[in-house]
Amino acid sequence: MKQITWNDRYKLGIDFIDKEHKILFSTMNKLLTISEDDDKSEWVCREGVKFLKNHSFVHFEHEEAYMKSIDYKDYEIHKRLHDDFRDKTLPALEQEMEDMGYSTESVRHFLGVCIGWVISHTLTEDMAILGKTRSQWVCIPQEQEQEAMAQTIVQLIHDIFHLKAKMISEQYGGQDFGKVVCCRFIYKGKEKKRWEVILIYEEQLLLKIMSGILNMDYPKIDDMAINVGRYISRQFMERVRESFPALEKFELDKESLLTYDQLQESFEREHPSCSLLFDAGAGYFAFCAMNADSVHGKNIPAINPDNAMDMVNQYIIMENKEWEEQKKKILVVDDSEFMLKKMAQLLEKDYNVLEASSSVAAIQSIVVNRPNLILLDYEMPICDGRQTLEMIRAEKTTAGIPVIFLTGRGDRESVKKVMSLKPEGYLLKTMPEDEIKKFIDDFMQKQVEK
Repeated sequence: MKQITWNDRYKLGIDFIDKEHKILFSTMNKLLTISEDDDKSEWVCREGVKFLKNHSFVHFEHEEAYMKSIDYKDYEIHKRLHDDFRDKTLPALEQEMEDMGYSTESVRHFLGVCIGWVISHTLTEDMAILGKTRSQWVCIPQEQEQEAMAQTIVQLIHDIFHLKAKMISEQYGGQDFGKVVCCRFIYKGKEKKRWEVILIYEEQLLLKIMSGILNMDYPKIDDMAINVGRYISRQFMERVRESFPALEKFELDKESLLTYDQLQESFEREHPSCSLLFDAGAGYFAFCAMNADSVHGKNIPAINPDNAMDMVNQYIIMENKEWEEQKKKILVVDDSEFMLKKMAQLLEKDYNVLEASSSVAAIQSIVVNRPNLILLDYEMPICDGRQTLEMIRAEKTTAGIPVIFLTGRGDRESVKKVMSLKPEGYLLKTMPEDEIKKFIDDFMQKQVEK
């Protein structure tokens, strides 16, 4: 049973606000239960939604009164977010449910949006009332802007997702690190200035976030996960804008979802001015920003209240289709240029082949590209296959990637030494190419069937 679990990280320490937040959580939990009941009545749904809406409005009034009483300096920003949710988001969702006769799908959409908004708003804007989550970067030198952005994002990942992150690349170029969800926002400023931001979640990261919110092992990316992710991303961006005063002048103009193929195409058309990749422990997260619209003129319609449900469902279908058709990635690690070319020619028709000529290059490629299989030379100089494998297995995020050794020695003692490290297998470099290819094809097929 899905259930939003109230815990200490949501507490502000202001009794009446905490009490009202608990009521919001409790009401959404009741609606979650109703949404999973095929025999639910439309009247019950209407009453539950009505109570949630009315309680939200009363809560906003009480919270705004409290902010005024303490002369909270960001009152106008906070109130604007309340007004937007109260006057635009909720009415649009309610109308959608009305039009669809409070169908299961429409109630799920309503709940996904509300859960994403309430959770992230509580952990950012509400905590900011107490000065717990705010840091502003004012008049910082241009060369320090990227570092400041990275620090802000690490803090937000902690505040909103309750995860400890570290930046692993400040030049993320759209490399494929697995199945992803990409939330794209276009902000408009004066004089037609535009600012595009893409937040990229590795699928397992978004599932971890959903599991933490709903107190269950969330099994797959579905419409509710996407909608929670969308609204968490919106609040994430609000906090980024508040942290950098120059960005507060920009207002959200468009929102859309990008498939991985569309993401790559956008990188080809417009190189981001800021493109950061983070390891959040439970998966990768990337933040990409550019002073342009990278998909301008392309057929990627914006999400709005009238088409949100259809757009999300279409996105899930498109993303799953792309993933099924995508070539699996194999990283070949060998200090021999000849061997790298040989393996690339043998495999590139059926696989996306990555190459590394040293252990250092291999680790860098593994971190960013997350291959499905590593073919690792055992007899490399300086840092050999054994040491490289130890480094791969030492990191939680890479430990599960299968490794097959490449070796030029087939005698019993050498094979025994290689297999003592418990790789998924080994291949002799002297084997006929068709046997090598068959071994790899069979192994990859078994991985798919697991």
